[in-house]
Amino acid sequence: MPNAIMHFEIPADDVERAKTFYKKVFGWKFESYPTSPGEDEYFMVMAKDGENGINGGLMKRKMPGQPFANYVTVDSIDQMLSAAQASGARTALPKQEIGGGMGWIAAFLDPENNLIGLHQVGPKAPRPAAATKAPAAKAASAAPTAKRSPVAKKSARKAVKAATRKPAKRAKKSGKKRR
Repeated sequence: MPNAIMHFEIPADDVERAKTFYKKVFGWKFESYPTSPGEDEYFMVMAKDGENGINGGLMKRKMPGQPFANYVTVDSIDQMLSAAQASGARTALPKQEIGGGMGWIAAFLDPENNLIGLHQVGPKAPRPAAATKAPAAKAASAAPTAKRSPVAKKSARKAVKAATRKPAKRAKKSGKKRR
């Protein structure tokens, strides 16, 4: 199916506590994922069971209110952002490259204010053969998270703030003047 959800990310204030919780509750396994020096540790979440489900990531929460995120695989982030905007979405995180040739990510807020991540596969990302399925470990290595620039981190913070902000209530016009 085109545009399948291919990855999820769970932010956590206490990564070890979160790992323990998800291991006990769902039986998920975690593998450390290489990060750049000075970056917080990132863990691949092995949640896939054979053909069912997807794998994801677990990381230290970068900012208050950072939401759980799903990433949808798309052929073109540029085209998908245009289509989403034409249907009422707002860009929350502009297209940015992720490290190691893994591709690009972006995010938008849908008309219901849900944050949706997009991932466009890069030239070095593992791709399953057309007739076969990729093993879980290889598919997991296609995670759309890597070292992000300070500008990208600032954009991500803005996206989270926008996603968690409650829509402003409009004052009713009653004809009375406010003091």
